[in-house]
Amino acid sequence: MGWLEMKIFLDGKFVDSDDAKVSVFDHGLLYGDGVFEGIRLYGGNVFRLEEHLERLEYSAKAIMLDLPMTRAELSAATCETCRQNGLTDAYIRLVVTRGVGDLGLAPWLCPKPTVFIIASKISLYPKEHYDNGLAIVTVPTRRINPAALPPTIKSLNYMNNILGKIEARQFGALEAIMLNDQGYVAECTADNVFIVHKGEIITPGASQGALKGVTRSTIVDLAHELKIPFRESVMTRYDIWCADECFLTGSGAEVIPVVKLDGRVIGAGKPGPITQRVLAAFRQRVLVDGTRI
Repeated sequence: MGWLEMKIFLDGKFVDSDDAKVSVFDHGLLYGDGVFEGIRLYGGNVFRLEEHLERLEYSAKAIMLDLPMTRAELSAATCETCRQNGLTDAYIRLVVTRGVGDLGLAPWLCPKPTVFIIASKISLYPKEHYDNGLAIVTVPTRRINPAALPPTIKSLNYMNNILGKIEARQFGALEAIMLNDQGYVAECTADNVFIVHKGEIITPGASQGALKGVTRSTIVDLAHELKIPFRESVMTRYDIWCADECFLTGSGAEVIPVVKLDGRVIGAGKPGPITQRVLAAFRQRVLVDGTRI
C-alpha cells in the first residue's frame, strides 16, 4: 500500500492521503505548537493505547491545549484508521495541533485544534541491527533543559532531536546519545536508553531530560516480572562504556541492542542475555497488552 492510497483520519472524517491537508496558518506548522503520539499495532492489538492517550492528554494539558475529542473518541478513531487501511501491524501517528490562527504566537487566537491520525508501515532499523546490535555515538547538541521545555511534553517541536539526528548521521551512526546541560545522559534522539550493569537494569530519569516513554515503562514492568533489579539513576557516558549491556527503547525502535558507543565496545560486543530476555518478553507483551481493533 503506497502512501497515496491511504485513508487518513482528519478532523472527524476519513480522507484519501492526497486530500489530507492542513492550513499553512496552522500553528502546528508555523510554530510546532501541538502534541503527538507514536503508537504501534501488533497482530490487531493497539499496544498500550490507553497509556498513549493518557500521555497525550497530559501533554495537551501542559501546553493548555483543549483536546476536541474525548479519550473514547480518540481510541475509536485510532482503531478505525487501522481498519480503514486493512492493517493488522502498523505504526500509528496521532497528532493534535493548536489549529489555525494568525501569524502571531498567541495560542488563544487559535479557536479549533486540528486532529489527524495516520496508520502506516514503519521500518526504523534493519533486522541485522536487532541481531547484531547498533554502534552509536554521543553528539555535541545537548538535550533541552527540562526547565526550558519539559521532555515529558511530547510536542511537535522536535528541532532539538533533529539536530542530534543530523549529527549522528554526520558521524556515520543511526542513533545517538544526547547529554543534558550538566553532561549526564538524557536519552537518544528518538529512543530511551538503558544499560545493564552487574545484573541490574539502569536508565536515566525524566528529570535528566528523558521522555517518559510508553515502551520505557513497559520495560520497567517487565524487569519486575522477570525479577531483574531496576533503578533510575544519573548516568554518564562512562557508565555506558563500562556497562555489560546496553539497549534502546521506543515505539518505533521497540527494543534494540547497542554494542558500541563512541568507538568503545560495550560488554562482549554483542546483544547480551538480559537484553535478549527483555526483548523476548516484550515481543510477547505487545500482542496482548492494549486494545483490539
